[in-house]
Order: sequence, then structure tokens, then C-alpha cells
Amino acid sequence: MHSFLLPTPEVADALAGNRPVVALESTVISHGMPYPRNLETARALEAEVRAAGAVPATIAVLDGRIRIGLDDGALDRLATGGHAVRKLSRRDLPIALAAGALGATTVAATMIAARLAGIAVFATGGIGGVHRGAETSFDVSADLEELARTSVCVVCAGAKSILDLPKTLEVLETRGVPVLGFGTAEFPAFYSRRSGLPVDHRCDNVTEVADILRTKWRLGLEGGVLLANPIPAGDELDADAMETAVAQALADAEAKGIKGKDITPHLLAALERLTGGRSLTANIALIRNNARVAAGVATALSNS
Repeated sequence: MHSFLLPTPEVADALAGNRPVVALESTVISHGMPYPRNLETARALEAEVRAAGAVPATIAVLDGRIRIGLDDGALDRLATGGHAVRKLSRRDLPIALAAGALGATTVAATMIAARLAGIAVFATGGIGGVHRGAETSFDVSADLEELARTSVCVVCAGAKSILDLPKTLEVLETRGVPVLGFGTAEFPAFYSRRSGLPVDHRCDNVTEVADILRTKWRLGLEGGVLLANPIPAGDELDADAMETAVAQALADAEAKGIKGKDITPHLLAALERLTGGRSLTANIALIRNNARVAAGVATALSNS
């Protein structure tokens, strides 16, 4: 185990015994949801993974170490820390570790930590991607570059709906990242099951997903795989209404000059306000669904 990593005994035992482990990010706790829903969701995600037969490993940076698995005290620190909790991507990890800072990991940073720990499957809500207007702002999430270089399967409900989905898929194609649809041939649009955009391949069970992962990595083709898992039908929000809300949220962010790593938390909070809380409820439903599917994929991989 890498010297900067500190796994819980439960996670370390599971990895040593080749039992299924699912990585979970921590920005959803610190920057994605208000308190106490963030803490409730963090615990619910771990419970979903356990109920599906795998061990959860929520990842964050605390006291100069990358923690692989968190106890209740650590989850509470992340949920209540406010602005004291840094949002960590690839570029931020060495700074936060050297400073002994408290930090929540994004998709990119969680992938890095999972790979170092030997965890092959990671569940999140939605990945970052190419932002709308990126042709002038050059605002492209580090998540896409991480998917191109780090060998972890990321289970998500597509890319966040605030993004430019066609451009996001173009970048993933260019960087050689397979985009699989779980029970769908269409790339989900986070709050909506449909986007009109195709995935590279449809998988109807976790065994098929695990076979593709093993084949890719045994070929020496380093890099991640994106498993796009649509939001459950009963939790889906109206796509047109959400597009209107996204446009309003983006206009508000532009008027306030909000950019960079602050843009996504601002937009998610604005969407919650504009939808009367329905976007947050949908967000929680889809990430819990992703945790269940990720546990199934991790189990199928561990059985190889």
C-alpha cells in the first residue's frame, strides 16, 4: 500500500482477500449537497454498497493522508466543514497532502486514489466534462483526462446536465475511453434517461461489463472505462424543464463571475433552488442507483 494511503482495516482486509470494494468520492459530501442531506447521503451510499455485497471505500484527504474508507467522525468533518474543506482534483492532491489540509476528492482525484489502492470500480453521480462555451473559455474538466490515463471503471449517470454533452463524448472518443451504457444504448443526461447521443456499447448485465474491463486492461490498454447508468425511471426529471433551469443557473453564474472549480457547486445549488429541491432528490436517487450497480460490477470482477 502506498505510503500516503491510509485504508480502514475493513477495506485493507477486503483488498487483501480479493473481495469486492467500491470507491466513493467525497466532493458530493462537501461541495455537492447541503447539510444534513450530504451526511445522510454519504451514509446511504455506503449502505447501498454493503447491501449489494461489496465494501464501500469513501475517499478523502485528512491530516496528510489519503483516507481509503472513512469512519463516522471523518464523514461528519467533511459534511460540516464548509469552506475549510478543499475541493481536490489531480493538481491539488500534492498541495493538500503536504499542507496536512482537509480535502474532498473529485472524480479525478478519487480515481487516482482508487488506482493507488488497487480499487477498480468507483461510483459517482455524474462526471465533469466539457463546459458549455468551452470553445472560448477552454473550460474542460480534469475528469476527462483522468479517464484517459487511470485504469478505473467509473459508474455514473452520464455527465452533469450543465455540460456540453456532445463535446464531452467527442473528447472521450478522442482519448480512447470506452463509454458503455448499462441497460441502454443512449448516453444518459444525468437528470434525464435520454440525450439522443449513442454510447459505444450496451451492456445488460454486470458480467458483460466485467469481461470488457478485464479484456481492456489485459491488453495493456491503460485508462478508464465509463459505465453510464441511467437515473431510475421513477426519479427522472423533465428534460425540457431542466434545460430551462440550467440556462437560468448558467446565466446567474456568469453574472456573478463564478468560474473554475466553484462553478459546479454553484450551479447545483442554483438548480436545487430553481426546481424546489427536485434536482437534489433526483441527484440522491441516481447516485444511490450507481452505487448498487458499481457493487455488482466489483463483485463480478472479483469473481474472475
